[in-house]
Amino acid sequence: MYPAEESSYLYYMIRVGTSGFSFPDWKGTVYPAGLREREMLSFYEKELGFNALEVNFTYYTLPSQKSFAAMSQKTSDDFEFVVKAYKGMTHEIRDRETGELINNEETFKKFKYSLEPLRSKGKLAGILAQFPYGFFPNRENFGYLEKFKEEMGDVPLVFEFRNENWFRDTTFELLEKKGIGFCIVDEPKLPKLMPYIPRATSEIGYFRLHGRNPSWFNVPASVRYDYLYSEKELKEFVPDIQDISKKAAKTFVFFNNCHAGSAAKNAAQMAKLLSEQ
Repeated sequence: MYPAEESSYLYYMIRVGTSGFSFPDWKGTVYPAGLREREMLSFYEKELGFNALEVNFTYYTLPSQKSFAAMSQKTSDDFEFVVKAYKGMTHEIRDRETGELINNEETFKKFKYSLEPLRSKGKLAGILAQFPYGFFPNRENFGYLEKFKEEMGDVPLVFEFRNENWFRDTTFELLEKKGIGFCIVDEPKLPKLMPYIPRATSEIGYFRLHGRNPSWFNVPASVRYDYLYSEKELKEFVPDIQDISKKAAKTFVFFNNCHAGSAAKNAAQMAKLLSEQ
């Protein structure tokens, strides 16, 4: 957060961070080579200076309250987390044989239960639900988005779409009606991927910068995000971030180009650029 007395943003709040913090290839680049894994989160906040984190391991496994309690204890009262939704809530939602939506209410309950240590400390900023490229805008899927909101109750939500077909008025109307944030993505300018659309649909403004690796579809996921933004490219985002911050109560800027520590470097650059405004 950039305090009013130190920034021209006055009443607006912007937080910058990365999508994940614990990566083997960050040792020796972002973190000291000998830093232990359990010390990384504290280093991320105290030494790198970030006050927000997008938690991504929760996509692969349903988290536990114990995990979040430990993360909360390692961060200050001002630190905030956005937690990525489990894949059983966004990707694995249909029966493989019939193609019909499955009943995943229990999954939602377990996921929501795990968040309590963060909620009780006021550190849960929201949930990021990233839907896959194959999730298309049809009546059934629009209904699923509404169900998602109902299942999560009063937990703030941000939806990320990967397919450009979601770029339509009905999408933004639903998000605004339900008070769901729209994830503004920057990713390679490739056919059918979601374009960069700086728009706010709730009290949360949300930028997720994936990098611009042109080999997005042709390389392993481990190197898909191998991209380092130049300072010139970063500066181009600043006016849009400023604009969104005036429309939202809180704005997050997360870098997901995590390969070889690029995200941490770019996030630090962005925080500096914003503080100079």
